Amino acid sequence: MSLHRPRASHRPAFPACHLLAFVALLLAAAPCLIAAQQADPVTEPSPDATTPTLTFPQFKPGQSLHMVAYGDMRFTNPSRTTGTNPRVRKWLAARVAEGKPSVIMLTGDMPYFGARTADWDVYQTETAPWRSINALVLPTIGNHETYGGHQGIVNYMDAYPQIKGNRYYSAIVGNLEVISLDGTSMISPSSDQVVWFKNQLEHIPHQIDFLAILFHFPLVADWQSQVFARLPDKASILMRDILEAHVPHMRAKVVVFSGHIHNYERFERNGVEYVVTGGGGAEPYPILFRGSQDLYTDRGFPVYNYLTIDVVNRTFHAVMWKVKDPDAPSLSVEAKDQFTLTATPPGK
Repeated sequence: MSLHRPRASHRPAFPACHLLAFVALLLAAAPCLIAAQQADPVTEPSPDATTPTLTFPQFKPGQSLHMVAYGDMRFTNPSRTTGTNPRVRKWLAARVAEGKPSVIMLTGDMPYFGARTADWDVYQTETAPWRSINALVLPTIGNHETYGGHQGIVNYMDAYPQIKGNRYYSAIVGNLEVISLDGTSMISPSSDQVVWFKNQLEHIPHQIDFLAILFHFPLVADWQSQVFARLPDKASILMRDILEAHVPHMRAKVVVFSGHIHNYERFERNGVEYVVTGGGGAEPYPILFRGSQDLYTDRGFPVYNYLTIDVVNRTFHAVMWKVKDPDAPSLSVEAKDQFTLTATPPGK
């Protein structure tokens, strides 16, 4: 059964058959989380876990940044129209480039099948505009990157040589630090990645005003995802608890970008902004019941989306852009949500 996709300008009604279809979608996604926690070999990011893995000196402290964050595209053969929308996916990739961002943060599930080289070839073709503007692309690993086994990770590393073979890493971009975590490797209180993550949080460089964390699986999610898809899972909750325990001792303002849920959600919890942006082209999931903690309340569907982010004068301003009508002859977007973080002055 396929989900009905009403025009965004109407508030859709969701009959029982659509609810069943939605539950089926989430239940189908849930096993991905279990498979994702298998212990694949992990590249050690740095001999010194207290220092940033990567530094990009072309970005100076205090420099204004224009960035994009989004994910869950599922690049694959354009003839495939189930599980991904090739028209919207390709259009969004081109639209992102039109804004000339200097940095593009990806929340995972870029290919449909990570081990299929042909899917990565489509990724390269449809994201060619990103390379034409010399955007720095900082990805995180989703469950689709691991589809087909370790070859998926090999293909992932080939697609992103700028991360130098690291499955998880930190990157300094001016007065912004990006920490990209690997939700597809074993995560436990004593695992290498968790120990590394704690060390990174305890040693944020002094010039960093904002910390953006990329983790494919949501650390906070609406009630229906908690019930039907067991999101967030135990590993995600562990990472969330570690983060929130460190936030009171950090000057940097923190935002977490996740995907996996093919929609948009936003929460503020214990000093952290949590954003789910999984609307890059994959089969959309309706949010039938937006809880009171979700700061995005619109129930319009579908929600193909991306965020633009501007870091200027110690402010971090993000806008969510939603595709108005994916069935329209000419695609366009509208601003549907926004938030601003203000940096704490140094010395406070």
